Amino acid sequence: MMTTVFAGAAIPLAAAMGCMFLIGLRARDNSLVDIAYGPALALASWGGWWFGGTPDHFRPLLLLTLVTLWAIRLGLHIGLRHRGRGEDFRYQAFREAWGETIVWRSFLQIYLLQGAVIYIVALPILLNVADPGGAARWTDLLGFLLFVVGFLFEAVADWQLTRFKRNPAHRGRIIEEGLWRYSRHPNYFGEALLWWGLFCLGLGSPLGLWGVLSPLTIGFLLLKVSGIPMLEAKYAGNPQFEAYKARTSAFFPWFPKQPPPSTTSSPPETP
Repeated sequence: MMTTVFAGAAIPLAAAMGCMFLIGLRARDNSLVDIAYGPALALASWGGWWFGGTPDHFRPLLLLTLVTLWAIRLGLHIGLRHRGRGEDFRYQAFREAWGETIVWRSFLQIYLLQGAVIYIVALPILLNVADPGGAARWTDLLGFLLFVVGFLFEAVADWQLTRFKRNPAHRGRIIEEGLWRYSRHPNYFGEALLWWGLFCLGLGSPLGLWGVLSPLTIGFLLLKVSGIPMLEAKYAGNPQFEAYKARTSAFFPWFPKQPPPSTTSSPPETP
């Protein structure tokens, strides 16, 4: 059962990453892979269920439903944000640094690596698909509540930033309203929280503890690799951003150290 589930997840995931590699190569835009991240994870999860899952247990079905909802929202958000913008600055930096090796390094270091990350992040779902465990328990309720709070946090933060940036009067300014007043990256906080929720929900499985690799991977990437560090490095030295940074929590929402000024500058874009 376990082998069938993980093989069933790997097949659509590999196909999705292969297709995105060809699309990105043709469009000369590797950042298109970000649009596919959520849908590819949901596709892999459903692939594991289709090939070897337990079709009538509530826990894997709930996990699959929640991860699909997350994937649709995130894919639509990133896709709409990406329209007409071209390749993201982070991927442009890779393109310039890699030069003539761009094709094979993109395949290995962007698409193959992204697929491996997706495989790890999907662990709470796949482990429960393979062995969902028994009846409902308190960790199911805790996980569901954490997912809902994290999902809403991420969705509201993204919506607030999108609405803010659509106003021409806000051009060149930083958003310090709504959730962005309490965290410089409230969308990242929501993303991390919802994956802790999925992990807790997955604890009903006898194998559920192994799913902790999922939220730990998400947290490491957001806090140490491609999330906050890369995004904030782009704005390092900007006086207005440095002032915002000095008074606002980076990740966990908390009250600002002092009231924001009446005139603000533009925030880092959400990845």
